[in-house]
Amino acid sequence: MNCFALLPLALFGSLLGFTLTTAAQTAEPLFTVGVCSHELHKGVAGKQPGALASAAGITSVRTDAHWAYVERERNRLLIEPSWQRYLADNRRHGLDTLFILGYGNRFHGEGEKPRSEPVRAAFNRYVSHLAGALKGQVAHYEVWNEWDVEDPHSPTFSEDYARLVADAAGIIREQDPAARVLAGAVTTQGIESGFARRLIEHGVLQAVDGLSLHPYVHCRGWRRDTPEAWIDWLAEVDQQLSVAAGRPVPLYLTEMAWPAHDGACGVSEKLQAAYLARSYFLARTLPNVKGMWWYDFRNDGTDRREREHNFGLLRHDYSAKPAYAVLQAISEIVGEYELLGHERRARGEVVLLRFARDDDELLVAWTGGRPRTLAIESARGRAGNVQMLDTATPQRGRFASDVRWNCAAAGQACTARIELNEFPKIISTRASPTH
Repeated sequence: MNCFALLPLALFGSLLGFTLTTAAQTAEPLFTVGVCSHELHKGVAGKQPGALASAAGITSVRTDAHWAYVERERNRLLIEPSWQRYLADNRRHGLDTLFILGYGNRFHGEGEKPRSEPVRAAFNRYVSHLAGALKGQVAHYEVWNEWDVEDPHSPTFSEDYARLVADAAGIIREQDPAARVLAGAVTTQGIESGFARRLIEHGVLQAVDGLSLHPYVHCRGWRRDTPEAWIDWLAEVDQQLSVAAGRPVPLYLTEMAWPAHDGACGVSEKLQAAYLARSYFLARTLPNVKGMWWYDFRNDGTDRREREHNFGLLRHDYSAKPAYAVLQAISEIVGEYELLGHERRARGEVVLLRFARDDDELLVAWTGGRPRTLAIESARGRAGNVQMLDTATPQRGRFASDVRWNCAAAGQACTARIELNEFPKIISTRASPTH
């Protein structure tokens, strides 16, 4: 086992010649329902992506703040007016922005990663300029995207990234104390190769607000590529990282999805929608997970056989896929309701979660295997129809189903039998009056 020295907090500040201060941050939401988007750079005029995202209940949009676009001429840094318009549009629609700091610049090290001192210094100037110019407009900064892809195994490679994070985080704290700083964007391979753990051992958590992960499982094969298998694995990762840190590690899933394409590792658009609902609900069962950003907002292309063209909530022409309607139906519950408890039955295939907000109490239930009948109970003691939202038909919203509560006597618990399938049913545990 390799051992790495921790970089103490004072050293992070000394790398830049100042002392890090505590950020004056606003309280985080209960859970961030986010999406990754390329609309800043690849959007189509007149399509109003901010309005579409807001209508789905999305609260945060993650996008690239390319170094190459800020420094188009050597040592001349400039924020393009379109970025200000983009940020203003996000704010107008109640959306936070997560900016990814990164990618190379051809004027510095021929576009290489900022590992050498001269390139790192140039990167730091870009970070300083961006955070200063956009103070108060960006909720989260994420330092680089998937640094580990090039070499998830090398201790030196992860140590160089930790140094970059230390510099960038300190600069952002100085320029925009209210912004949260994330590090990692660690891929599945990086997680399994120890890259995320090494970042903790290098002391990264002393500089940032959380560790970001991209824990895709769509190519893991049968029984390992479902939301239920995903959350079981992610729970192990969560525990391992907390042990390495000696404390709970705030985790931000800044990319997660299943692609709906015709090819290896692909699912149908219908199953993509079911997996979206299940994964968002399951993410709430891990308290250290602070949010999840679906990758991505809109399909990158139109080739049904190309995986990278088919991750979106929307098709390339902005028409809604089933996943968009499902997210629209569940986002308020995922983001704003308290999770009261959860359990697994039938060898883990049946999942039950209880949520509440004020006097609204909900049971969310589905099966990852064959369809099943589930007996549920309401303590409200009032006969009537079972009220539910079926994510298989999200456009109906909540409705009074044909299933009735069976109550032994007034004031006593009532029971009902619900048919479960791959789409979560969201059941009100308060009976609705007979119509």
